[in-house]
Amino acid sequence: MVTTPQPTKVIYPDCDGNPISDNTRQFRWIVVIKENLEILFDDDPNVFVAGDLLWYPQEGNNKIRQAPDVMVAIGRPKGDRGSYKQWEEGNIAPQVVFEILSPGNRLKEMAKKEKFYDCYGVEEYYIFDPDRLDFNGWLRDEAGSLEVIEQPENWTSPRLGIRFELQDEQFTIYRPDGRPFLTPTELAKQAEQQRLEAEQQRLEAEQQRQRAESAEARLRELEARLRELEGDRHRDE
Repeated sequence: MVTTPQPTKVIYPDCDGNPISDNTRQFRWIVVIKENLEILFDDDPNVFVAGDLLWYPQEGNNKIRQAPDVMVAIGRPKGDRGSYKQWEEGNIAPQVVFEILSPGNRLKEMAKKEKFYDCYGVEEYYIFDPDRLDFNGWLRDEAGSLEVIEQPENWTSPRLGIRFELQDEQFTIYRPDGRPFLTPTELAKQAEQQRLEAEQQRLEAEQQRQRAESAEARLRELEARLRELEGDRHRDE
C-alpha cells in the first residue's frame, strides 16, 4: 500500500529575533506613533494598530515576512495577535506602515523593506530618521506602485488624516483636530491637568450653586420679614 506523505505544517514564528529598537530615541518615536494612533482610533473597532508585529502576507511561506515598527490595518478588528497572518485577516494588507531609523539601519535593508511594502499592498509608507531629522514618504499611485511623496515635510496622510510637519529642526505629527502627538508621559500629565481643571470647575460650580441657594434663602427671609412688618402695620391701623 502506498502511503501519501502528509504535508509538513508550516510554523509562523511570532518573533524574528531582532530587537524592537536600537536606542531610546528610536523606541520613543515608535511608542509615540503607535500609542497616539491607538488613541486616535480608539472608538473604531475595525482599525488594528500594532508595533513590531510580524506580518506574513503569504500562507505557506514563513520566510516572506516583515515587522514594521508601526502598522495600521483598516478594516480589521482590534485584539491581540501573535503575528499578522494576512490570509486570516480577510486578505487585507496593512494600509499604512512606519519605520523609525536607527544608526544600525542600512540602505540595502531599507530598500528591501520598500520593495516588500510595494509588492504586498501597503498604500502609505513613511520613514523617519530622528537622528538626522529626515522624513520621507511613499504613496501608492493609480498605477499601483509606491511613489515618493515630493513634499513630505508638510503632508497629510490620506488614510489616517494625520499631518506631518518638519520645520525649524523639529518633527511634529498632528491629529486631524490639530492636537500634536504626545509621549505617554505628556499624555498622562495632560490627562491629570484636565482632571484637575474639571475638578476645579466642579468646585466653582458647587460654590456658585451654594451662593445662589444662600442668596435665595436670604431673599425668602427678607420677603417673610416684610410680610410680618406689613401685617404689624395693618394691625396698628
